[in-house]
Amino acid sequence: MSVSNASLHEGARGPLVLRAVASLLGLSDDVRRLLMSRASDGSAGDRSANVRARTGDIIADVRKRGDVALHEMARDFDGVPLTSLEIPRGEWQQALRALDADLRAALERSVTNIRAVHSAFMPTSVETCPEPGITVGRRVDPLARVGVYAPGGRAAYPSSLLMGAIPARVAGVREVIVCTPPSLSGKPSAVVLAAAELANVDRVFAVGGAGAIAAMALGTASIPRVDRIVGPGNAYVAEAKLQLVGDVAIDSPAGPSELLVLADASANVEVLARELAAQAEHDPQAAVIAVVFGARANEIQISLVSALARVVNAAPRAETIRASLAERGAIFSSESVDDAIEFANEWAAEHLLLSVSQEIQESVLARLRAAGTIFIGESSSVAFGDYMTGANHVLPTAGLARCYSGLSTMDFVRWTSWQRVTPAAAARLANDVGVFADAEGLPSHALAARSWAMPDATDVVQRTPQSE
Repeated sequence: MSVSNASLHEGARGPLVLRAVASLLGLSDDVRRLLMSRASDGSAGDRSANVRARTGDIIADVRKRGDVALHEMARDFDGVPLTSLEIPRGEWQQALRALDADLRAALERSVTNIRAVHSAFMPTSVETCPEPGITVGRRVDPLARVGVYAPGGRAAYPSSLLMGAIPARVAGVREVIVCTPPSLSGKPSAVVLAAAELANVDRVFAVGGAGAIAAMALGTASIPRVDRIVGPGNAYVAEAKLQLVGDVAIDSPAGPSELLVLADASANVEVLARELAAQAEHDPQAAVIAVVFGARANEIQISLVSALARVVNAAPRAETIRASLAERGAIFSSESVDDAIEFANEWAAEHLLLSVSQEIQESVLARLRAAGTIFIGESSSVAFGDYMTGANHVLPTAGLARCYSGLSTMDFVRWTSWQRVTPAAAARLANDVGVFADAEGLPSHALAARSWAMPDATDVVQRTPQSE
């Protein structure tokens, strides 16, 4: 059965609606295409075109007028006049001192775990010798300056600041700057400022939206140009990063949050319902899907729909969750674990929760090749990864887990490649390289190589390929 925008369960707050409740085998092409593409409908598409145009205008304005444009944007978009774009470090320190003790302890624990995990993931320089006399190496060099965007305004996200800034510090980045929107007070959220102090960033600017991305990518009188910009944001932030990719490196294209649950008969549907609701509460455009497989798949599917309705009815952000489920929510059944895994690898979720029996856990895990991060077992809540395990929560969305990875220290370094060839090895390489160069019609390349095969380079006579 394939259901589109239909009532599935009547609760205290009205019917729960999902985009699809179906068998994977019976899934219509239209619904499958929608779920796979994460594309917007026609009206949203018009808004997307508007986002592109408005973002382009903002970037052009920052490119032309710099700080003046940023001050005007703060007045127009954030409703605050700023005396200065930069927030003095003393204000971060004061924010940390004034922070609730329990919240500070949670932030500090998160910092410790993020630092430990990303230190373990630090890449190392390597060199190898493919032949005697030939040495090729790659050296890890940290980027000089990185910009971290921390969303703000109506809500504060200190976790995003920590996820961007701490791996950069671990990687050895010389300077880390943060842009985050001002609140109505004209200052960023106090908890975000406290996180900046804990993460030991260098500078913080009360600048948000596409203007902040443009400022970090292009540089202004106040905000220095960076080598890479990381961190999530709204549609304008994401669009600005894409439009400026020729000026600055970015982490990965990002969109609304996603969760795919793979479950078998061992699953606890109440736990799964809580996980689906938790990701759906991010955004009306968030995408959450569960695939239950095995002989009892239809039974579990029905139970999960009922459990989800109960959880949503009790949720404080029920309106957002309902909107997300109606647009991008689905619960599928499949008799075949193979079909479930195939769907998972095609959908390529940002988050994937694996809720299966211990007997098949490792075998299923080994076959999952396209997910931002995989949470193994029901106790591995996605919420733990969002805040506290030390893994990064800046992850690819919209199917880009097929080719992008989550943020790590790898994003804050570049590789300097080098090679050394001894004279004896050069003599052995000379003729084969000359033949290769001749085949590509590059006689000067051939001469440069073949000269090393001669006893005296000054006696080399250029060899040209036969023209006929």
